[in-house]
Amino acid sequence: MQFSYTRSYRGPIQAVMLDWAGTMVDFGSCAPAAVFQQVFAAWQVPISPAEAREPMGLEKRAHIRRITQMARVRQAWQEEHARLPTEDDVQEMYEAFIPRQIEILAEYAAPIPGVLEALAEFRRRGLKIGSCTGYNREMMAVLIPVAAAHGLELDAVVCASDVPAGRPYPWMLYRLALELDVYPMTAVIKIGDTVADVEEGLNAGAWSVGVALTGNEMGLTEAELAALELPEYERLRRQARERLARAGAHHVVDSLADAVSLLDEWT
Repeated sequence: MQFSYTRSYRGPIQAVMLDWAGTMVDFGSCAPAAVFQQVFAAWQVPISPAEAREPMGLEKRAHIRRITQMARVRQAWQEEHARLPTEDDVQEMYEAFIPRQIEILAEYAAPIPGVLEALAEFRRRGLKIGSCTGYNREMMAVLIPVAAAHGLELDAVVCASDVPAGRPYPWMLYRLALELDVYPMTAVIKIGDTVADVEEGLNAGAWSVGVALTGNEMGLTEAELAALELPEYERLRRQARERLARAGAHHVVDSLADAVSLLDEWT
């Protein structure tokens, strides 16, 4: 005779695990997008802002690889170089990307409005705060202390370079769970601004929340967002929210500050 059973966690939320660019710092996730464009332009294959942003959330080498796999980019590469891009090209571009990204990261380290208050509320509720990112450890060595000087303090940080593979694989969240001593994953809320963030949370078995307005899906600085006419603002906001919802997010919010109200649903 065989038996099966199903069980579910009924306890409180224990931790939030947050993305960096577009979620906690760098309104619009502009720092990486600009550098991806610079790198491809240096290889004589310019890419659009939309192409630079489409794989956002992935580990940066994987991000570059994904861009080289886009049909238009492959065609442009063939026309410029008389061959298709190779893994050696991906590696060379990644090596060029690193110093360019490190050079500007400190300029994008200020917390997005409402983030510090959200972190304070998470702590007031007794939650542990972890973070993960597509940046590597070398890049985060620049970003973390500058963000800390602005008041952004976390319990743990895991980079894509710390695990076998970055998003949408769940390994960064699992490593954070180990470091924070959090279990089960249904006691965790993952919050990020890209489709890859949402998928990472789902793949880990955590609650997954998408951030629409301050991150990559909107792709605008705070000033650019404020300058939009209301109909265009609403159109872009609706598109961003829909993309994250279609990815499977349990909830979509405009900013990390808006995620605080969701805690009442889970705690």
